[in-house]
Amino acid sequence: MPHVRSVSIGVWLARGSRHEPVEQSGIAHFVEHMLFKGTATRSAEDIAQTIDSIGGQMDAFTAKEYASYYIKVLDEHLPLAVDVLSDIVMRPAFSPVDIDREKKVVLEEIKMVEDTPDDLVHELFTERFWRDHPLGRPILGTRETVESLDADGLRRYFSAAYTSPNLIVVAVGNVEHQQVRDLVWRYFERLPSSSDPVVDKPPRIVADVLIRNKELEQSHVCLGTGGYRQDHADRYASYVLNTVLGGSMSSRLFQNVREKRGLAYAVFSGLSAYRDAGAVTVYAGCANDAVGELVDVVIAELRRLKEEQLPDAELRRAKDHLKGSLMLSLESTSSRMSHLARQEIYFDRQFGLDETLDGVERVTPDDVQRVARDLFTDGTLAATVLGAVNGLQLPRERLSLG
Repeated sequence: MPHVRSVSIGVWLARGSRHEPVEQSGIAHFVEHMLFKGTATRSAEDIAQTIDSIGGQMDAFTAKEYASYYIKVLDEHLPLAVDVLSDIVMRPAFSPVDIDREKKVVLEEIKMVEDTPDDLVHELFTERFWRDHPLGRPILGTRETVESLDADGLRRYFSAAYTSPNLIVVAVGNVEHQQVRDLVWRYFERLPSSSDPVVDKPPRIVADVLIRNKELEQSHVCLGTGGYRQDHADRYASYVLNTVLGGSMSSRLFQNVREKRGLAYAVFSGLSAYRDAGAVTVYAGCANDAVGELVDVVIAELRRLKEEQLPDAELRRAKDHLKGSLMLSLESTSSRMSHLARQEIYFDRQFGLDETLDGVERVTPDDVQRVARDLFTDGTLAATVLGAVNGLQLPRERLSLG
C-alpha cells in the first residue's frame, strides 16, 4: 500500500486454545502474556519503551485456532519492528517471578469476564454448545488451570508450538517485498524448524438450554445453531444471511427487536467459523420480563428466512453492505494484515479482493433460503439466558424452528 507511510507487521501462530491439553487450559493465552514480559536481552520495560519511543503501536491476542503479535510503525522503523517481534517470539525469558505476577493479572482478566455479562453469556453458551471439546473451553482457561502453570510447562509448550512450520509473518503498508524477506531471514534464521503435528477432532453440537440466575439489571440472551466451517462452499451465502438476520442496523433483528418493539438496546447476530465447525449466534440484552417475547421474535425471524425467499431489494442491500464493509476495512494496514494472515492459515493462499467481491455478488435468493433451511433445522437451536429470571422456562417446543 504505497500511498501510506506506515507498516503493520505481525507474527501469526497457527496454534490456539483448541490445541491445548485440557489440564493446561489457558496456556496459549498465558504464553502470549509472558512474551511481553521480557526476553534474553530486553526487559518488559525495554520492549515497551522501544516501541513507544518511535510512536509505534504493539499488541497481541489469542484465539481458538491462532495467536497474533503485531506492531504498527512508520515505514522507516520496519527493521526495528522485525527485531522486536523476532526477539519476543523466539527468546522469551519465562522468569518465575514474572510468571507468578502474571498469574494474578490473568486471574483478574477471568474475573472481569464474570463481571461482564454480555461476554459471560457467550462463554456459557459456547461451553454448552461444544461440550467436552476444546472449542468449548474458555481461551483464558480457569482459575485452577492458570494457577497450576509453571516455567517448565510454559517452556515445553512454547518449544513445541513456536516453530517455523506454525508461524506466518505478514507485512502490509509502504513496504518493499525483498526488504521484508531479507529482514525476516536475518532475524528469524534460528527459528526451530520441526514441529509436532496436532490432530483436530471436529466437535459435536449440543442443542441445550441453560438458564443461569444472576442479579443483573438486564437479562442477556444467546441463541445459536451450527454454522459452516471456514472453507465451506456456501460461506458467502452464510455471510449474506447473517447480514440480513442481524449483521447491520437495517437487519431484520435490529428493526424488529429494537426499532419496532423496543425490546433491546443491543441485538445482533454473528458467525463463528473454524477449520472443521462453525456457529450462527444471536445475542440480545433485554428486560428480565421480556426474555420470552424476545426469544419468540428471534425464532420467528429464523423461520421466516427458511420459509420466505429474500426480496431482491433486501438481497442487494445486504450484498452492498458486505462489500462496502470489506473494502473500507481493507484501507487500514492492520485490518488488511489480519485479513491476509487468516487466508494463509485457513486456505494456504491469498484471495484477491475481486475474487471475494465476486463470491458475495454470486449469492442468489435461492442460496440464502437453502442455507437457512440447512442451518436452521428443528431441534438444533441452543439457548443460554443470564439474568434475574427466576422461574423462566424455555421448553424445547418453544425453541422449535419448524
